Amino acid sequence: MTISPEFPATPPATAVSFRTVDLRGKGLTLAGLRAAVPRAQHQTVADAEQKVLDIIGDVRRRGYAALTDYAQRFDGVDQAHPRVPAEELARALAELDPAVRKALEESISRARRFADSQRPRNIDVELGDGALVSQNWVPVARVGLYVPGGLAVYPSSVIMNVVPALAAGVASIALASPPQKDFGGLPHPTILAAAALLGIGEVYAIGGAQAIAAFAYGVDATEAGPALEPVDVVTGPGNIFVATAKRLVKGVVGIDSEAGTTEIAILADSTAQPALVAADLISQAEHDPKAASVLITDSEDLAAAVRTQLTSQAAATKHSERVREALSGPQSGVVLVEDLEQGIAACDAYAAEHLEIMTADAAAVAARIRNAGAIFVGDYSPVSLGDYCAGSNHVLPTSGTAAFSSGLNVTTFLRAIQVINYTREALQEVSGHIVSLSGAEDLPAHGEAVTARFGGRA
Repeated sequence: MTISPEFPATPPATAVSFRTVDLRGKGLTLAGLRAAVPRAQHQTVADAEQKVLDIIGDVRRRGYAALTDYAQRFDGVDQAHPRVPAEELARALAELDPAVRKALEESISRARRFADSQRPRNIDVELGDGALVSQNWVPVARVGLYVPGGLAVYPSSVIMNVVPALAAGVASIALASPPQKDFGGLPHPTILAAAALLGIGEVYAIGGAQAIAAFAYGVDATEAGPALEPVDVVTGPGNIFVATAKRLVKGVVGIDSEAGTTEIAILADSTAQPALVAADLISQAEHDPKAASVLITDSEDLAAAVRTQLTSQAAATKHSERVREALSGPQSGVVLVEDLEQGIAACDAYAAEHLEIMTADAAAVAARIRNAGAIFVGDYSPVSLGDYCAGSNHVLPTSGTAAFSSGLNVTTFLRAIQVINYTREALQEVSGHIVSLSGAEDLPAHGEAVTARFGGRA
């Protein structure tokens, strides 16, 4: 017997505006499905791009002076140097709520176990006598990890960024998070405590696109403090300005993805519990007024029951106004589908950052999904679990990019270096083929570089 969870009774509330997209009876192509599913109507990249280009150029020209100006302008903080003193990191950890510390330690432990298992093995392939080709996985030397500020505090993002970098063997890790006026111009103390707990001593109070610019190009030392050395890879989520900055510095540094505002999709059928579906949609709407919460279902009855639950639960939750705005936006809503097959197709077209499966035989359905940042199977694997204590990583691709990119993992911080080691005899065995192919490509010097080793003969 399934027992529906009980939620506190609340006074009558205005119904949440949660729009419907009806795909039933429509034989849509993949392109049609992508156009039909709810999407956020964010500020366009073109709008943000020039502003971000200006910030990047300013940080490159003026260094810490520019960062100081942006701290004042965007964060209301007077800042001489953004490096967080070691004693502040130690203090934040010492003053951390013991219950929060215990929770962070458990999250770190689970994330480490998963990350340590992700490192790919080196391989050696012998293609003939004396013909050896290897692939070795080597960590990047230095990474810059960005932890956002905004409407919430994200010590969990410290864990999600740092743990896979450590598991990859990265030797130098720097972390940046926006300065907070309420905390003397430092990042939130829980962010600092999480960094200290993981042994990260290089932490900067820098936010937004300017943090990405500082990581990518470095900042020279001044009388106020030491240099910020450039990194090889930048990771971490952020708003459209952070995402745009990451796009613009890609090529100067590697990036994980252009992660934007959070999103959840739930594929559910008539067996799903409406109260749980609504609770999970609200859990992501809580992040941001632009957060996306999407229900994909073939059950009109479920959709109606979820709407009722959204109204009552949204009225009772702490960030009710934020939640209601997110649920009412064009990025959120119910997608009605003909059947499970069309539901799976809609999920793959949407390519959600977080996808929950609440159907009969949920594990089998989950195995058929091709596009998602992370898949949460059944009633007892909510997105909240992945946010904190599943052991998985919550830095995931958004806005449909899960169709071609992955969530943050150990390989984000590794490079595959191929090593070719042939003997004279092994090279001679294929020398004729090299000469033939170099001729076919009208690059004869390629072949000559080989025949030179054998007296000019192939």
